[in-house]
Amino acid sequence: MEKKYIISLDQGTTSSRAVVFNHSGEIVAIESKDLDQIYPGPGWVEHNPRKIWEEQLFVLTNVFKNHQISPFEIAGIGITNQRETIVIWDKKTGVPIYNAIVWQCRRSAYICDELKRNGLENIIHQKTGLVIDAYFSGSKIKWILDYVTGSRERAKNGELLVGTIDTWLMWNLTGGKLHVTDCSNASRTMLFNINTLEWDEDILGELDIPRSMLPKIVPSSGILGVLDEKILGIQIPISGVAGDQQAALFGQACFNLGDTKNTYGTGCFLLLNTGRNLTLSPHKLLTTIAWDIGEGITYALEGSVFNAGASIQWLRDGLGLLDNAPQSENLARSVENTDGVYVVPAFTGLGTPYWDMYARGTIVGLTRGTQKEHIVRATLEAIAYQSRDVLEVMKQDSGLSIDELKVDGGASTNDFLMQFQSDISNISMHRPKITETTALGAAYLAGLGVGFWGSKEEILKIYSLEKVFAPQMDKMLREKKYTQWKKAVVRAMEWAK
Repeated sequence: MEKKYIISLDQGTTSSRAVVFNHSGEIVAIESKDLDQIYPGPGWVEHNPRKIWEEQLFVLTNVFKNHQISPFEIAGIGITNQRETIVIWDKKTGVPIYNAIVWQCRRSAYICDELKRNGLENIIHQKTGLVIDAYFSGSKIKWILDYVTGSRERAKNGELLVGTIDTWLMWNLTGGKLHVTDCSNASRTMLFNINTLEWDEDILGELDIPRSMLPKIVPSSGILGVLDEKILGIQIPISGVAGDQQAALFGQACFNLGDTKNTYGTGCFLLLNTGRNLTLSPHKLLTTIAWDIGEGITYALEGSVFNAGASIQWLRDGLGLLDNAPQSENLARSVENTDGVYVVPAFTGLGTPYWDMYARGTIVGLTRGTQKEHIVRATLEAIAYQSRDVLEVMKQDSGLSIDELKVDGGASTNDFLMQFQSDISNISMHRPKITETTALGAAYLAGLGVGFWGSKEEILKIYSLEKVFAPQMDKMLREKKYTQWKKAVVRAMEWAK
């Protein structure tokens, strides 16, 4: 049967999805299932790893049940994932020894503080391109090995495996035959040396993590393994993998030096392609590996905003101010401004450029005249303010002029937010016709890996723009608003320390 499609498995923080793309990069089928969030304590976030696998398998099989597509028409499988989230499981039984600790989780902040006290900040930054923060996987792995009785001894005896979610999925998809990760995901662990492209023995020693637990590093594109025939009755190549933000960068066709994108998902993640240049940031941007597709490593600078779409979910589920996320746009437009209200959604700390693990969510400027519409609008504006924080330091550290920003992710469909982002950042925003660029990037990587697409140039021809937002705000008003935002951030910092 003709191979007409590529399928992406997009395992995100709040949902698991399977998306089928045709040769024109168009979505022909999509299935999604929400993922339950577990909050064992303040600042702690977990997922059930068995649920992650079960629900990802559920949406994969439903694509074929609910749509007129045959598994025999699939040329390859691409995987993209929430990145720093980790799972440790038994090598023989496949049973996790603890819940997945999610990238947002702050429980290992004290381990990071100890690394800082030991004077390792500069060394880890030089080796990994990262700052020391509970966001990354390394301290989470140490926490589980410290906390779960007997686990470190079992790990040293070769009984346990560890991996980010891509690794967990590939292990299950191949019936336990594949224990691998690609360099884009490895570069988010705080354990991977982005200079030598190997797991760093010194950092592993500091965190007392056995090397034998860790997966093999593989390229982001190419045939990595095959789907277990028991799942769909056919072996399909697994031929692409990348962390969600690197996949989105690829899906936005940001192939050239200086190309920049911002994904408005659970968090906001702004990446700038720096090509073959490994650029370390003095302003605490992250240096990350974008992908390896056989042409040498492509690097990127990244700024991370921990709470973007998550703050809209909080308005809906936590405060009950919204019936659904899209309603936020109409409520924001129903008032002329926030009436002086600023929301700093630091529910799990602040990312770039603050890197404050102890910051917490704050609302300032409340008066008796404050209405829910003001709070909703201020929350949307906060997403844009945080993204401008990242843009400011990205321009400084890259030395590049960033005149346009490609945008994607669920919240990028909110026209109010996109216009305010353009206004407050004084930059044009380019929204593509397909905003599911994370899944699209994984599809492109998988397609290149099996020859479904022949080159990046062929992919560039597919890219299609839907709308451009140009800045309209007066310069003085822009800077006044941004100055007030910075004051609000100060009020949120170090709250939980």
